[in-house]
Amino acid sequence: MADFVFYKELINHLDSAVLVVDQNLTVRYLNPAAEAFLQVSGRRCVGEPFQNYFNDTSESLDTFKRTIRKEGSFTKREAIVQLSNLQKSSLDYSVSPAEFDSSPCLIIEMHGRDRLTRISREEDLISAQATTQALVRGMAHEIKNPLGGIRGSAQLLERMLDNPELKEFTDIIIDEVDRLRNLVDKMLGPNKLPERAETNIHEVLERVRSLILAESESNVKIRRDYDPSIPEFAADKEQMIQVVLNITRNAMQALMSERQTNFPPEITLQTRTIRQFTIGHTKHRLVLHVSIIDNGPGIPDHIRESLFYPMVSGRAEGTGLGLSIAQSIVNQHQGIIECDSKPGQTQFSIYLPLELHERNSNDGQRLM
Repeated sequence: MADFVFYKELINHLDSAVLVVDQNLTVRYLNPAAEAFLQVSGRRCVGEPFQNYFNDTSESLDTFKRTIRKEGSFTKREAIVQLSNLQKSSLDYSVSPAEFDSSPCLIIEMHGRDRLTRISREEDLISAQATTQALVRGMAHEIKNPLGGIRGSAQLLERMLDNPELKEFTDIIIDEVDRLRNLVDKMLGPNKLPERAETNIHEVLERVRSLILAESESNVKIRRDYDPSIPEFAADKEQMIQVVLNITRNAMQALMSERQTNFPPEITLQTRTIRQFTIGHTKHRLVLHVSIIDNGPGIPDHIRESLFYPMVSGRAEGTGLGLSIAQSIVNQHQGIIECDSKPGQTQFSIYLPLELHERNSNDGQRLM
């Protein structure tokens, strides 16, 4: 019994998704990585037919039945399987015969290709964000130094002018210098480290919801899809509000600028948790996933790759700083923001560790 508990605990910590089905192809066990990949709860699907949650339409059930009779293992690459939520996912998987409680069974080991692509994309995004921040800091230093000289000179000139009407021009110089300095400061992102405290993510979302409803004069419907079991986590609440507000306000402005005729403009605020999830190079046991989904026109193709860079905007009147600032704040919380967009649906996903790597070394594992 002790050995069984040890091996089960070992499998639960694997990064690979492992699913065990019996001779009737009924789910008997799945580890947390499989729960995350299949987007189901283990309690819900144990005892159910495995094809309800893992349906490779191109692979017949006879193949799995032959394998369970120990007629050999098989591996399939780049398979497209349909999950219980009717979404399709790309993966590699291996099927091997074994025994479970002295009865024949199959062990299905899954490696999501979408996940590997996502990790590679995250690494590129984090690297690009760091490079951009270094570039912006250097540029800000070069800009702010002469701005200080221009402002000081304008103030001295103002004192020397005898004609009050001419002071209007020095006021314009000073105001424009201040505007440019504020713009540079915004490009640099948050100028202080997060002041972490126990934060309820749903309080953050409700605050943003009330602000967006007021700004849109209730012309945009905001739907809530919350997981009430999500625990509080250590974060800077005001900064989290800023992150969600920046993204949701962008969605509202996109919806308001392109009035829909077939369906009303709608934003969905959704919360979920994900187990055994990797952000960058760090694997976390439990991650908060906040989704902000709108049914607007989608993000133009030409700015999707540079969406989180400063000064990149899909609107003529936009500053292009909101998403850059949001990404910087989330990075400071050891998280990341991703975007998936197509006409009719844009989804921003915020991933945040629920247990900080610095507080508990067991919460995150460095991947080699």
